[in-house]
Amino acid sequence: MQAVILAGGLGTRLRGLVDSLPKALAPVAGQPFLSYLLAQLRRQGFRDIVLCVGHLGEQIPDRFGDGQRWGLSIQYAVERQLLGTAGALKNAQPLIEGAFLVLNGDSYLGDDLRQVVSFHQRRRHIPQLAGTLAMVRVADASAYGTLQLGPGWRIERFQEKAPDPGFWISAGVYVLEPQVLQAIPAGRAVSLERETFPALLEQGQRLYGCPMQAYFVDIGTPQGYHAFQDQVAATGLSALET
Repeated sequence: MQAVILAGGLGTRLRGLVDSLPKALAPVAGQPFLSYLLAQLRRQGFRDIVLCVGHLGEQIPDRFGDGQRWGLSIQYAVERQLLGTAGALKNAQPLIEGAFLVLNGDSYLGDDLRQVVSFHQRRRHIPQLAGTLAMVRVADASAYGTLQLGPGWRIERFQEKAPDPGFWISAGVYVLEPQVLQAIPAGRAVSLERETFPALLEQGQRLYGCPMQAYFVDIGTPQGYHAFQDQVAATGLSALET
């Protein structure tokens, strides 16, 4: 299965820390954050990668090239304007074949991502299956949108941010079917979780949440960025050597 990484964010919340770099290249223990995502994918058998790049994005292919030196095949979908998470996928549509894995380029889920793929594939018989979202619980959910679930981990609604730590949040890892790309309008900024996913639910498409118990961090804030640096220092998490 292809893995698509959304690596085009502006990184406005990290201004002052990585001003001259795209957010995905924020340095952690001497390596860009993106190299930790790519190393994770390679360890778990995902070798066909599409990188969606935008702001300062020319630095990313300069750093990673076609990926062959690490046994990967990397292609690039370049945004000429800000397109949001869904718009970036739509822009990459010519490079994507079949169902595909998506990772946000500014968060890290420290688990076997093949679990999400397996969870999704076990539901391929369900009519109008559109996708599966990896879910985690965090100590404070107030910074995230939360998920309202029905029987069998079916997602019924995307909720506003809530402080209750009992809520499940999206971990920024998805397995999506091709019809999701068809549902995204071209040429404008669109958000997956604020626009595309709720619209799919309204149309009767089905989305499921795969519960995960792993370490999760959003490096898009200074607090998250420093927390991931601490995690790498404590665990020796490996990255591609660039």
